[in-house]
Amino acid sequence: MASRAMIDEFMAQKKLALVRESRKKPVSGFSIDKELGTRGYSVFVVYLDEDAPGATLKGLKEPVGGVILALPSDKTEKAVRQAIDAKIPRVWIQKNSASKGSLELCEKNGVKTVRGECIRMFAEPVKSFHHVHIVVGTNRRPW
Repeated sequence: MASRAMIDEFMAQKKLALVRESRKKPVSGFSIDKELGTRGYSVFVVYLDEDAPGATLKGLKEPVGGVILALPSDKTEKAVRQAIDAKIPRVWIQKNSASKGSLELCEKNGVKTVRGECIRMFAEPVKSFHHVHIVVGTNRRPW
């Protein structure tokens, strides 16, 4: 699990990318971009397997401070490689998306990583159904 300092550092980035598997697959990370957008973040949705200009991390027209990976765990390592190639310094691997290879790749390349958490739990103010986790104490908050 990530430290509070690592989570706060990631959440301080107001320009983020969100990687989904493809336009054709069922959407993972549905509503993350919309929910973060209502909280002042610019979220650029890109795809792991896409050829169109601007549809991948390397094709982003603006630099981002971090990338959110909302993918099946067997696809996450490929997305981490793409983030490293795009020189994105921070990766948030959504809960249940991490793989051993993706975590090893992050560590080996000095990528600051948050894993095992849902980013919607930390995008203040938490208004979605995720708020119940904070209220009933199933999450480690307050810090």
